[in-house]
Amino acid sequence: MALRLIKTLLALFIGLMCLFYGFQNVANLTEAHFFMGYVLGLSDHEVYPNTFAFGVSSSALAWVAITIVIGLELLAGFLALRGAWAMWQNRSNDGVSFQAAKDSVYLGAGVALIVWFGLFTVIAGSFFQMWQTELGAGSLMGSFQYLGSIALVTFFIAMPDKD
Repeated sequence: MALRLIKTLLALFIGLMCLFYGFQNVANLTEAHFFMGYVLGLSDHEVYPNTFAFGVSSSALAWVAITIVIGLELLAGFLALRGAWAMWQNRSNDGVSFQAAKDSVYLGAGVALIVWFGLFTVIAGSFFQMWQTELGAGSLMGSFQYLGSIALVTFFIAMPDKD
């Protein structure tokens, strides 16, 4: 029972983290848009000044990108919170019910990994070379921290529970 409570709390924290980052981006929307445009536009790239592909200088596309990021952060948070609630409701039930209650947490964590691994690490970090600037490098390091902690916690939650 104690282990189920810990897993439920950890699922709650995944959801809260995603929501907090999403709402912080909303609260700082102008700055978030600036940062997105800065990264997409390949600004201040001195180490590797050339790209094999392209940069994006369109303000409208930066708005689309930041909207996608914020939307996915909020979706991940709400899914994980829904899963935490389902886990809480099934904490005293049989193992099959509690395990099934974790499904929404897995979806939320998966969406969060799409944000911080797929969008930040792969797209922004590798394709748009975000690592080349101080501002970008800090965000890239943060994204690794978020994706690592979400993945680790999700693996812990997924471990079978003893009945």
